[in-house]
Amino acid sequence: MSSEQKQQSLSNVHSSINTENKTGWRRLLAFIGPAYLISVGYMDPGNWATDIAGGSAFGYKLIWVLFVSNLIALLLQSLSARLGIVRGLDLAQASKNAYPRFINFCLYILAQIAIIACDLAEIIGMAIGLQLLFHLPLIWGVSLTLTDTVLMLFLMNRGMRKLESFIISMIAIIGLSFFVEMFIVHPDVMEIAKGFIPTNLFKKDAVTQQMLYITIGIIGATVMPHNLYLHSSLVQTRQITRTNDGLKTAIRFNLFDTSIALNLAFLVNAAILILAAGAFFRNGYFEVAEIKDAYKLLGHIFGRVAPTLFAIALIASGQSSTITGTLAGQIIMEGHINLRIEPWLRRLLTRLLAIVPAMFTIIYFGDDGLGKLIILSQVVLSLQLGFAVIPLIHFTSDRKRMGKFAIGPKIKMLAWGCAILILGLNGKLVVDQLQDWIKQYPNMAVVIYGLVVPVTLAIAALLIYVFLRPILFKHKDMPAQVPHGLATEITDLAPISYKKIGITIDFSKNDKDCIRHAIMQGGKAAHYVLIHVVETAGASYYGTDVMDHETQSDADNLEQYVLSMKELGYKAESRIGFGRAAKSIAQIVNDEHIEFLVMGSHGHKAIKDLIFGTTVNSVRHKVNIPVLVVKPQ
Repeated sequence: MSSEQKQQSLSNVHSSINTENKTGWRRLLAFIGPAYLISVGYMDPGNWATDIAGGSAFGYKLIWVLFVSNLIALLLQSLSARLGIVRGLDLAQASKNAYPRFINFCLYILAQIAIIACDLAEIIGMAIGLQLLFHLPLIWGVSLTLTDTVLMLFLMNRGMRKLESFIISMIAIIGLSFFVEMFIVHPDVMEIAKGFIPTNLFKKDAVTQQMLYITIGIIGATVMPHNLYLHSSLVQTRQITRTNDGLKTAIRFNLFDTSIALNLAFLVNAAILILAAGAFFRNGYFEVAEIKDAYKLLGHIFGRVAPTLFAIALIASGQSSTITGTLAGQIIMEGHINLRIEPWLRRLLTRLLAIVPAMFTIIYFGDDGLGKLIILSQVVLSLQLGFAVIPLIHFTSDRKRMGKFAIGPKIKMLAWGCAILILGLNGKLVVDQLQDWIKQYPNMAVVIYGLVVPVTLAIAALLIYVFLRPILFKHKDMPAQVPHGLATEITDLAPISYKKIGITIDFSKNDKDCIRHAIMQGGKAAHYVLIHVVETAGASYYGTDVMDHETQSDADNLEQYVLSMKELGYKAESRIGFGRAAKSIAQIVNDEHIEFLVMGSHGHKAIKDLIFGTTVNSVRHKVNIPVLVVKPQ
């Protein structure tokens, strides 16, 4: 089996949307969607912070940076979509096949840091939006962002189309809000046109240094590394005919989708920067780097409508971005390190890791420190970009695996040019930042030279390796590692005879079905152990020493089952467990050397599972024997 045969990316929604048997605009609409989920990452609160900082400090001068960033994003996202369509792999899965395990682990850690940095911006943006609209303290708003896990679960369970519809509605709210605000601000059209002329970012003066820092933040906020992973997976939610014509059609329609969605994102970002330039720079407010200050100044200058629209759009932006961040985290974890966990837990872990620095900043530096933290998070995103962009260019230009759909020399040169630009700006930023730290904190020189510099050099060495390996080992992929392994050859299917079978009993109507299924496995030759667990408070504390009314009643009822089975000619005995059901069942299974276990499921779903627990799954992970689950009729 080749390395291309693997576990599907986002398997619960893989190929869930049919694009066949459709013509004209209906077929185009079938492909529309993935790029809109990507585009929300290009207009999240991190973008707002960098756009506001750039517009207030330098007026319209950085519009060209937004425009170039959007062109880079269009190129890289189209390559990401091409990889997912042609090879049927997301970027993390392709990296897993191309790089050794340790390198994949390092790439996962860096990608996870980028997602946390992105989530940090969304947390702060949501918290600020809630504070501006409802006057909630920031620390409360940050805490409330944990609850968006429930919304993400609901949307994922409703299907990909429902999720895409929600995201598009959020984008519509953001776009409409800024469209109205443009009429309120009345920007200078001629100055906007001049803003498309590039400026020199490599001068040595302090103003240019500040402009470079914000420029890199804008690039990091616009071309997000986790979006490259996400797009290569989302395009696989469409069913396509895997012929040359079918792949070519899918690439063309996804290019339309990407172009429309990302150009809309560019218009929103440009609107934010223009709003900041027209409202703040033009009125002498040159250092508005805080989203809250922007809100207050909008109210001071233009009345109540503009700031209210601003806050509503901010909340919509944060809420939509956090959902796409969850999907990207799932793709990166499953792809790079072969680990699959529940999406709600994945979301919760990422959110908790992002909440900690936000809480720390509020407690120790006050509310005013959050704006700087948002811009820093976007710079971190930009520094991670090389580790996603370099493999992506290698994979999509590999003619052996991409065939006729490998990118041509011109596109390849453009892509490498973008990578060099990103890496060049990032390298200059890192060197300048290290020099500034050494000058500002001479007492910390030992720490900087002994810790920060070696870590920086190690990351640079990793980047060089990521670049060189596909060139040096061009035709050698690593063995594919998939969550559930590869199929093995089947040569012998002789029936298995179980001598000792366990049956869990809960004195419900499901008991009869459980016993029936058990005897179908072992017949009258097997020995059956009927298991019941007493979960009273007394049983939890005192275990086998307890003999309350419920325990005695349960023991008597269990013995009735045993007697009934013996009368029918089956060998049976009873065992009572105490305390937590899963732990007690697993202990009895191990103590009695049971070879096969039959369990009845309680039939809980969603919220009930969180409240009552999932005994079946817990037991399944605690025992090393086959478990047959019998659902209630």
